Amino acid sequence: DEFISSPPRKTVRFGGTLTQILLKYEKGDTTDFELLKHQLSDPDIKDAQILNWLHEFRASVAYLTKELEQLVKILLKLPWLRRSREVVEEYLGFLGNLVSAQTVHLRPCLRMIVSQFVPPRITIREDDVDISDSDDDDENISANFDTCHRALQTVARYVPSTPQFLMPILVEFFPFINKSERTLECYVHNLLRVTMYLPTLRLQILELITEKLLKLDVSTPQQDIEDAEETANNCASEEKSTEEGLFDMEEDEDRKGNKVVSPSIERMAHPLAERLDILMTILFSYIKDVCHVNGKLDISNTKDLYRDLLSVFDKLILPTHASCHVQYFMFYICSFKLGLAEAFLDHLWKKLQDPNNPSVIRQTAGSYIGSFLARAKFVPVVTVKACLDLLVNWLHKYIDNQDTGANAYCDVALHGPFYSTCQAVFYTLIFRHKQLLDGNLRKGLSYLQSLNFERIVMCQLNPLKICIPSVVNLFAAITRKYQLVFCYTIIERNNRQFIPVVRSGTGGDLVQTCTNPLDSFFPFDPYILKRSKKTIDPVYQFWEELSAEDLENLKKPIKKGTSEDEDDDFLKGETPQNDGVVEIAPNSYESNTRSPVSSIGSPADCYVPYPL
Repeated sequence: DEFISSPPRKTVRFGGTLTQILLKYEKGDTTDFELLKHQLSDPDIKDAQILNWLHEFRASVAYLTKELEQLVKILLKLPWLRRSREVVEEYLGFLGNLVSAQTVHLRPCLRMIVSQFVPPRITIREDDVDISDSDDDDENISANFDTCHRALQTVARYVPSTPQFLMPILVEFFPFINKSERTLECYVHNLLRVTMYLPTLRLQILELITEKLLKLDVSTPQQDIEDAEETANNCASEEKSTEEGLFDMEEDEDRKGNKVVSPSIERMAHPLAERLDILMTILFSYIKDVCHVNGKLDISNTKDLYRDLLSVFDKLILPTHASCHVQYFMFYICSFKLGLAEAFLDHLWKKLQDPNNPSVIRQTAGSYIGSFLARAKFVPVVTVKACLDLLVNWLHKYIDNQDTGANAYCDVALHGPFYSTCQAVFYTLIFRHKQLLDGNLRKGLSYLQSLNFERIVMCQLNPLKICIPSVVNLFAAITRKYQLVFCYTIIERNNRQFIPVVRSGTGGDLVQTCTNPLDSFFPFDPYILKRSKKTIDPVYQFWEELSAEDLENLKKPIKKGTSEDEDDDFLKGETPQNDGVVEIAPNSYESNTRSPVSSIGSPADCYVPYPL
């Protein structure tokens, strides 16, 4: 009775095996074939039905030629990821059989897999109107991604040419930057996972991710991010003051005693900055994981990744003006080992001195050298000296070649790399002068005097006129203090010759602006993305505000012939903390001197009064 009452296991709604159906289709009988397509497209199809069909399809892949492309598309649309383990394993087996027997279906298979690299969307419709469209917070989403990567590895194992077909698909499916943070996060994370088992694609995938990150970065100037944060903080303060008025003092004390960190504190107020922050965090984590094996730095892995990242830097970062955050992937990987930092500086130096490179690339390389030497806490003073020697010697040779020629006059269009290098040297000295003088003042001063700044400052090319005023002001104050060169006469003469640029504003009124003729910026200005800055902060040198005492000290020149005991007295209390990195330095300051924008944590323009 039990046997009779139990229904037979349902497989198909019509007779005949898959092979018979396909043979009938070839002869022109399409009835069973259409029924087969209809059953496979059924949204309510059961696991048992899928298993039976997949088992038959695996045995019949030889029949799935180009002519049956429609049927294969239906098979690739089967909702296999969210099924039982048996269905998933059978489907993976089917994919392997299909691409090995019929490589014509390789692209559709890859497209199907890559389309699963983002969370599915849940759309709720009411009266033909989408009232909700959000990411599916499925708790199994991580396991689904794992399965997708298994599928991709299966296909790649059977078809060695998979990488060349896969890359254009990865580019095509990259979500638009205005998609949700979760969508972008999942897709970038999955792209980086692909590089772990298809290493030949790593460079192209890193280029793709960097290109998208740069679009986000240049679309969100630091000034916009700062303004959004300030607005959000003001709104939060107003809400907090309103809420506090609703509670009595005891409740206020209770709440203060039990501080809870709100998740919103970690979020960026600017929506594009929030996306960039999340993606930079993923990229930094990837760099750390690739370079470290069991918690220890793997030199071979690190060198390989460094080469790929350097290639991406040259191709995409260096030619891009006004990126604020993406370039920090080079800063971060260089912090792992001094050899990498020195190799990066050497690479930039070669770019700077090569006359075959475009002037704008050479200028940017100079900006990177200065900013890196100033901001990288992990670069020791011996490396700073070596770089200063190279840069200053190059400047003197440049002056030798130009100072008596027909082009020996101040013109940034003619001598852009020279001015960029001057600014890099001045900027580095401002940050590092205390370290250079640390321990033995006389020896340090002798080294700085050997650089012969006076010749650079006094030459016909007049670098003080072109470099950012804030850098010039602090450089002048420091070099005067140590009696290296007196810049103020030149600065005053330049100021008298300065002609403001006047442009037409809205409504035709004239607006006076001060331009940065060098069009330079400091690539490693303070990093302001909240999550990912936690990775950068430990290896980054911030500056501290100049105190009144510091300003006063800058006005007092050091007397020549100071004894060694007096040297020690002078250094007492002035040796910088933070691994000996100096406390004062300018940055991209107020609107008339900064380029492209200011930064949180950057100093205001420092003005040191001219000595009377």
